[in-house]
Amino acid sequence: MRLLKSSIHPSIESVDQSSFLRLAARGIILKDEDILMLYTQRYDDYTLPGGGIDEGENQVEGLIRELTEETGARNIRNVEAFGLYEEFRPWNRDGFEIMQMKSYCYTCEIDEQLGETSLEDYEVKNGMKPVWINVHDAIKHNLDTIKNSDKKGMSIERETFLLSMIRNELLVVASC
Repeated sequence: MRLLKSSIHPSIESVDQSSFLRLAARGIILKDEDILMLYTQRYDDYTLPGGGIDEGENQVEGLIRELTEETGARNIRNVEAFGLYEEFRPWNRDGFEIMQMKSYCYTCEIDEQLGETSLEDYEVKNGMKPVWINVHDAIKHNLDTIKNSDKKGMSIERETFLLSMIRNELLVVASC
């Protein structure tokens, strides 16, 4: 899978510290210029649905499980690799100083009707919900949050970068 970007959090002076690797899968589901995203009230941002790959799962199995849990997506199909976003974040617990996260991003299709979600407790507490939003509006919203909010999460930079790539590469293809 092609590397889209490797990002090091500004507070990390060197990646040569104790670290662990977290693997994640994220879904890109488009309907014309609308994209299925997760809106998180706590951070006031839009993120691609997806998350950690469990032990024993491959990337696509993790993607399907996460999409089903977070969005209620049904009949997930035509899964195609889009790219990998790698990031190094401060961790400072469990004996580690850095978390290296690799987010494997895939395009896919789903049935139009979403089913029930099964969000984790912290996702419910953070006010997370699946929404369809215009790609351009999601980018603009996240950029406004980056510029004006002190409550933004660490993933918003990744998500805004990925949304821009989706806009530049996938919307052009879809409109041809």
